Amino acid sequence: MMIQKEDVLNALKTVNDPELHKSLTELGMVDNIVINGNDVNFDIILTTKACPLKEKIRQDAQSAVQALEGVGKVYVNISGKTLTPRLPEKQGIPGVKNIIAVSSGKGGVGKSTVSVNLACAMTLAGAKVGILDADIYGPNIPIMMGVEGHSLKGVDENKKGILPEGHGVKVMSISFLVKPDQAMIWRGPILHKSLAQFFTDMAWGELDYLLIDLPPGTGDAQLSISQLAPITGGVIVTTPQDVSLADCRRANSMFKQTNIPVLGVVENMSYFVNRHGERENIFGEGGGEVFTKELGLDLLAQVPLLPQVRQDADAGLPIVISNPACEAALQLTKASNAVVAKICEMSLTSHQEAEAPLVSV
Repeated sequence: MMIQKEDVLNALKTVNDPELHKSLTELGMVDNIVINGNDVNFDIILTTKACPLKEKIRQDAQSAVQALEGVGKVYVNISGKTLTPRLPEKQGIPGVKNIIAVSSGKGGVGKSTVSVNLACAMTLAGAKVGILDADIYGPNIPIMMGVEGHSLKGVDENKKGILPEGHGVKVMSISFLVKPDQAMIWRGPILHKSLAQFFTDMAWGELDYLLIDLPPGTGDAQLSISQLAPITGGVIVTTPQDVSLADCRRANSMFKQTNIPVLGVVENMSYFVNRHGERENIFGEGGGEVFTKELGLDLLAQVPLLPQVRQDADAGLPIVISNPACEAALQLTKASNAVVAKICEMSLTSHQEAEAPLVSV
C-alpha cells in the first residue's frame, strides 16, 4: 500500500498541541513531509522555542503516523519558530520578538523574584531571553541574576552596549552605568530618556522574549515603557492579602489604559509550610483567585513562601535553577509555561485573522 502525504496529514489531525488544544495541522505546524518507500519523515515547527512539551508532541505525532497501515519507520524533526502577535504599530527593538512587562501595584510582593525566575525558566526551556531592570531608583535584578558589580562589556560594531549575561539571560540595569550605592535622583524626562537608551543603545541581539521588571506603582517608568516599545503583554504579581490586591487592581487598570493585554496573575507568597508540615496562610488565603475571577484574568501560579527562594536570590541563583524540583520552582515554571502558551495563542489568533499561516504544507 502506497502511503500518501494526505494520509500523514489526516493522522496528524488527531494530535493536539497540549497547551493550545488544537491539532498540529490546524495550527499549521506540520511541514516538509517526505515519504521514502514505507518510511515517513516530517517536520513539526512549534510556535515557540520554549515549548515545555516538545517531547510529548514528538511522541504523539510519531505514534499517530506509525499506526497507519504499511508505515515503516517514522522520523519527526522538531524545531521552533517564536511568533509575535500583530500589535499596534510602534518602533520595536530590532531582533526582539516579544516584550513582557512584569508589574505590581506595590513593593514587597516579590515581583523581581518572579521576573528573574520567569526569565530563567524560559531560557531553560530553550528560548533566547533578556531581562531589563526598569527600576531606576532601586535596581535589584543584577543581584538576583548573579551579575552584581558587572558593567557593560564594551560596544559592538554598531556601537551598541554589550550586555552581561546571567544564567544564559542577557541583563540590563542602571547599576551597570553608575557607581555602587549611587542614589538616582531623577525627574521624569531624564528617566524617560534613560529607559529609551536601554532599548535603543544596547545589543540585545535575537531574543524570543524580553522581560521588563517594572518598578512598583503606576508612575513615569510604566508610562514611558508603554510609549517606547510594543509590549506583547503584562504579568501582574500579587500576594493574597487585600492591600496587595487593591494595588494590583490599579496595575490592571494601568495595563488597560495603555492597551497592554494582561497575560495573567502570579500570586506570590501564597502560603508557608512550617516545620511540622502544616500549611500557614501568612498573607491571607484565596485573594489571587478572587482577584482573577473578578477581573476575568488567568491565575498563572500560586507560589509558596520558601526561605530558600530569598536566600538563593541574594546569592544570584533563581530558585528554578538552584532547586528546580521544589514547589516554588515548579509553580514559577508553571507560570512561565502559561505565559509562553498565552503569547503563542495570541500570535496564532492574530496571524490567522491576518490570513498569515505559520507554514505551508
